[in-house]
Amino acid sequence: MRVGLVGCGNIGKVHAMAIARMEQAGLCAFADIQSERAKSYADQFTEGKAAVYRTLEEMMDQEELDVVHICTPHACHVPMAVTALKKGLHVFVEKPPAINREEFQQLKQAVEESSGTLGVCFQNRYNKSTKKVDELIAAGDFGKIRGGRAFVTWNRNAPYYTESGWRGSLETEGGGVLINQSIHNLDLLLRWMGKPVSVEASMQNHRLKGYIEVEDTLEAYLTFEEGSDPVRASFYATNAFVSDEPVFLELIYEHGSIRIEGSRVWHRDSPHSTPVFWQDEAADTPGKAYWGNGHEACILDFYRCLRTGAPYANDLASVSNTFETVMQIYDSARTIKK
Repeated sequence: MRVGLVGCGNIGKVHAMAIARMEQAGLCAFADIQSERAKSYADQFTEGKAAVYRTLEEMMDQEELDVVHICTPHACHVPMAVTALKKGLHVFVEKPPAINREEFQQLKQAVEESSGTLGVCFQNRYNKSTKKVDELIAAGDFGKIRGGRAFVTWNRNAPYYTESGWRGSLETEGGGVLINQSIHNLDLLLRWMGKPVSVEASMQNHRLKGYIEVEDTLEAYLTFEEGSDPVRASFYATNAFVSDEPVFLELIYEHGSIRIEGSRVWHRDSPHSTPVFWQDEAADTPGKAYWGNGHEACILDFYRCLRTGAPYANDLASVSNTFETVMQIYDSARTIKK
């Protein structure tokens, strides 16, 4: 398959690394508004053989492509994905799939009308620790879910925003630590807890006042089942911490619990039993360790599904609960802030 990649920044490199290691696909074109970055990618990943363009439109006009990877700023995801889908191309887009509900509906319509397939990069679903939790839940007798908690404590300094040209702006990023850094941990929490029936949230910019207009810290209280003893979860995310620490997620059941901390998993069969420990041995995969190691597996599975015609797990429908919950959290937090 002939692949074009648009957006030759940090995350684009992770995609290019994964594709370059594949036999069933080849990078034939790169596009970036800073053409020198696209040329650098062509030199690094194809020994200068790939074509270089400034825009996605130029790349699609000049190249016979099968797949487009969109690794651009958030506000470009939907316009570019819609453009490529209208041409019948397969599209693999970085998160978030959209930055508002109107965009999400535009993308949904484009998917329904296109012969191409859309995949969304929620790579932490492919972490080995995630798969381990899936196995434990499927095989165990933990009983009814009672609650959950999830934490992201990372560090993003001012240059991360000011040097990007788009991060830190509500118009171009769509939000801060929730929609950018911690959306993956929320996605996993919802994977195992379902669709919330109510959301309350608050957010602040504690550390980078004057640099960004989005939140650096956010907390949310999610209720999944109401009643005398509601199923509920606490979610906390900040990029104002002193370092990038592994994400933390814990599920509490009637008869036990499961905890993820980075690549490590603990589980108890009863509230007072000794925890059973499991750890993923780090593999040689693209990406930063505290993100998880699922990027390559996520991308490989997308191409497997394109070859075989099998449904792709990370399609637009599969991320709709996470996206809508993000929107609900922001709605609540902005109402409280007012």
